[in-house]
Amino acid sequence: MRRTIAVVSAGLGSPSSSRLLADRLSAAAEREVRELGDEVEVRVIEVRDHAHDLVDNLISGYPAADLKGALETVIGADGLIAVTPTFTASYSGLFKTFFDVLDLLDDDALADKPVLIGATGGTARHSLVLENTIRPLFTYLRGVVMPTSVFAAPEDWGGAAVPDLLAHRIDRAAAQLAGEIHRRDAPVARDPFEPTPFADLLGAG
Repeated sequence: MRRTIAVVSAGLGSPSSSRLLADRLSAAAEREVRELGDEVEVRVIEVRDHAHDLVDNLISGYPAADLKGALETVIGADGLIAVTPTFTASYSGLFKTFFDVLDLLDDDALADKPVLIGATGGTARHSLVLENTIRPLFTYLRGVVMPTSVFAAPEDWGGAAVPDLLAHRIDRAAAQLAGEIHRRDAPVARDPFEPTPFADLLGAG
């Protein structure tokens, strides 16, 4: 079966540590999915590329074409990898805005979808951001959040021994995501922009 993994990276720089972590998570997840016998396509969304369109969407209620494509990628994916930098012990505003817009568009977008969460920050002391703020966000959106989340601090990128610890966490989280994707049916394709038929609206009343 052919699978799709959407990768949402909310790093502000280019390059960014958030994108670096997202790439490592997606590469590991792709490898794990293939080992389970499925084909897989990884589609990366850089949230900063849609920053202006996200604000415009909140004001107008209608997404620009590029943003619409990004949102549809997440909705139609078999699994999601979401990575944000840490700001003031929480996710970035841009990261939250992307998922606010997604939820406004389709409040079932992440329902029962496997989600692997990751974050980066200037110190390992911020690692609890994953459990205190990011996991509750995706639980609220009814995603199936993987037991293992991955935080990367500056020391995780340097030295010879420490990166092995990061690699271990990445591999464990990727295996969990791949297993959840593999055991689920592929998402049913649907157009979140298609209006509800008038007869259905009357029936609901």
